[in-house]
Amino acid sequence: MPRRRPARTAPRRGSRHGRHGRLGRSEVVRPPLPPLEGRIDRFDLSVGTAVEFLRGTWPELEDVRFEIGAMPIGDDGSGLVPRWAIDRNARRIVLYRVPIERFLPPGHDDAAHRRISVESAVFRAAAEFVGRDPWELGPEG
Repeated sequence: MPRRRPARTAPRRGSRHGRHGRLGRSEVVRPPLPPLEGRIDRFDLSVGTAVEFLRGTWPELEDVRFEIGAMPIGDDGSGLVPRWAIDRNARRIVLYRVPIERFLPPGHDDAAHRRISVESAVFRAAAEFVGRDPWELGPEG
């Protein structure tokens, strides 16, 4: 029986080469991308920070649910598009994202004005819910 010779192994290459000796190949799975931040994410963040401020200021809002809807359903008969809806029995305030974002005065369509518009809608809806004036939002109010 013929004697088998030990298999020759290829010379070991440096770590800069991939498994098959090729350089510069990308991985199959890319590194994770940064989280996308769009209009809806910014709207949610603005609402969340305003709500947290209000809950710390007015204890009567602690158990109120703040929700975000895209558009109001139906017409309330006033001819105006509502920015929010209040349900006192369910202790719920629904903020409508599209009317709040879209009905800005001309020339005020930038990030700062959009955020002010969102926070203003949250403050006015909360003030209506508790039966106060929105300007009474401060801790001394």
